[in-house]
Amino acid sequence: MLCVSAALLTACASTPETHYYTLEAVSSAPISQTATVKKPLVGIGPLNLPALLDRQQIVTRAQNNSLQMAEFDQWAAPLQDNAIAVVSKNVSALLPNAIVRAYPWSVYGNVDYRVIVDITRFDSQLGKSAILEASWAIMAEKNHTVISNGQTAIKQPLTDTSYFSATQALSKLLAGLSRQLALAVVEVQQK
Repeated sequence: MLCVSAALLTACASTPETHYYTLEAVSSAPISQTATVKKPLVGIGPLNLPALLDRQQIVTRAQNNSLQMAEFDQWAAPLQDNAIAVVSKNVSALLPNAIVRAYPWSVYGNVDYRVIVDITRFDSQLGKSAILEASWAIMAEKNHTVISNGQTAIKQPLTDTSYFSATQALSKLLAGLSRQLALAVVEVQQK
């Protein structure tokens, strides 16, 4: 009995510690906008991520189109929720003359513009790079028509093979996407 207890205690003591990560908004200088009497209401979302990323483990790419799920390096919150919050915060910082809300924004009333984002790739290969590929559209909420759309493909090199480096790079990728979205909103407003 003592041997079994000692073996169980040894096994428990050698289990690696799980690390939890979040994406973070990245500070950027605001984009210049023409001042308007009424601040436009910009809704970010829905934002879709590939189904293979819909898990707590951080997913990375490996050789030969294979994927790795990190058992001890995980997202602290659902990745989709974290990503839309970060994009909304980034766009809000870039557009100080606008009111930006994350989807669902029904609590705040209607929005003037809806920015729909479909991310098709959002992952990294440890030690190499992180990649974001997405298509997006800006819709005038009043008449539900698409008034602008585009594609984004951004690559961010990684400084090392750590998951910390990978999550930092993914945050930078979202900052790049946010900047493109904010510029598109400014262009729409100027038309």
